[in-house]
Amino acid sequence: MKKEKLELIARKEFTYSDELYKLIDFLNKNLKSKQVIFGISKKDNKAIISLYEI
Repeated sequence: MKKEKLELIARKEFTYSDELYKLIDFLNKNLKSKQVIFGISKKDNKAIISLYEI
């Protein structure tokens, strides 16, 4: 049975860096088979990384 939406597992705030997008892309490509996905958003000078269960 397929879930209809992602379930937030954790969220952490970091100082923003352009390199964080590369990290999130790497993690998503390599961990999707583990049923997790990462998201990133930017607010002011901060990056918010979210971890979701698929």
